[in-house]
Amino acid sequence: MNAKWSISNHPAFAVICLLLLWCGSLSAQERDTVIIVKYDTVYLQRKPDTIVTGRVRHSRYDRRVHRYRKRWEALIPTHTKIQFAGNMGLLSLGTGWDYGKRNQWETDIFLGVLPKYQSDCTKLTFTLKQNYIPWSLQIKESRFAVEPLTCGMYFNTVFGDEFWVNEPERYPKGYYGFSSKVRIHAFLGQRITYDIDPRRRFTAKAITFFYELSTCDLYIVSAFTNKYLKPRDYLSLSFGLKLQLL
Repeated sequence: MNAKWSISNHPAFAVICLLLLWCGSLSAQERDTVIIVKYDTVYLQRKPDTIVTGRVRHSRYDRRVHRYRKRWEALIPTHTKIQFAGNMGLLSLGTGWDYGKRNQWETDIFLGVLPKYQSDCTKLTFTLKQNYIPWSLQIKESRFAVEPLTCGMYFNTVFGDEFWVNEPERYPKGYYGFSSKVRIHAFLGQRITYDIDPRRRFTAKAITFFYELSTCDLYIVSAFTNKYLKPRDYLSLSFGLKLQLL
């Protein structure tokens, strides 16, 4: 008599069949699951996220707002300066802007203090200054850079009723021939700049020490018409510090 075959007679085979059925019912994500029994940690193998970028078309309004903000941002000063002497006050404080492909141009405005000395009171000065820096040379691998030549000109005025632009009527016409309120200066100088380590920056990212030799329109005329004058009579030496903010 032949024995009747039954799955109940083969328990091991039954377990294998159940496992195969369970594995077949797993989703694609579950089949990608690897179980590391040794460390009791489950790792899910996933593909890295893909970022799809496309060209964004801005509206006319967006472009106008962008231009509007950019123009206003250009008015933010990029540096501050303090200058000693220079025929613009004993001490002058100012701010300004760097621009150009290599930031070779600077425009500064200063307010200065002129002690009374032999006059009746202390006076304030205002200066508009234009600088040009053709070269900036880094010193080897250090954080120092040298600017061997700086040049430019500036306009300076003194606040006070005793100074005038047009010659007062109390003087004969053409008696002085120049303004006592506004002076036009020209200067030459040099600078050395230290680029502050980004980890140690607080207010400024660089600091510059500079000196300048300057003269003004009235001094130049006096030097040519009075041969007895020496360079110290018509040249002025000044010193200053520049803090680069942006």
